[in-house]
Amino acid sequence: MSAPTHTRPHPATTGGVDIRLPWWALALPALAFGVLLVMMLNPTDAQAAASDPMITHLFERAQQLIAR
Repeated sequence: MSAPTHTRPHPATTGGVDIRLPWWALALPALAFGVLLVMMLNPTDAQAAASDPMITHLFERAQQLIAR
């Protein structure tokens, strides 16, 4: 009587996990960051929010650099 033979299972795939983000998953946070940055760099709002003239000057300088 012969011994039963066992078949080997198929090897597992070695490929990596394929994660794909939709376009809006990167665009919306970037847009939100841009909007908040523009709101923060508006000098009229910066003067109302900050009583320190150095902070106001810093915001105005940053806005000038971005506007270039």
